[in-house]
Amino acid sequence: MSGEIILLLVFGGVGWYWYAGLNTREQAVAVGRRACNDGKLQFLDDSVALSRIRFGRNSNGQLLLLRDYRFEFSDTGNNRRPGVVRMLGDRVEWVSLDGEWQPGKSASVTRLPD
Repeated sequence: MSGEIILLLVFGGVGWYWYAGLNTREQAVAVGRRACNDGKLQFLDDSVALSRIRFGRNSNGQLLLLRDYRFEFSDTGNNRRPGVVRMLGDRVEWVSLDGEWQPGKSASVTRLPD
């Protein structure tokens, strides 16, 4: 294989990874916002930050990227508490609000509307 083809494949892979990460991050923001709204909490900074990435398997055994996104929320308006959204591929695994796991309500948000 020539060097140009290998270079093109590498750039294509990096572009795919970047684009998939942006879409997953947008969904994580929506899930964090929804979890805070459901709990009558304030979603701070309107953002999430990727804190961990690794491989994981879904219920069908398919290998996907497992990403943890951290965010902050406030229950009183003058404090910051940690939250985590775990995404498996483009699906929500769970949401944690300061150590309180919420796999039910928050995990129902799996995609952003088109």
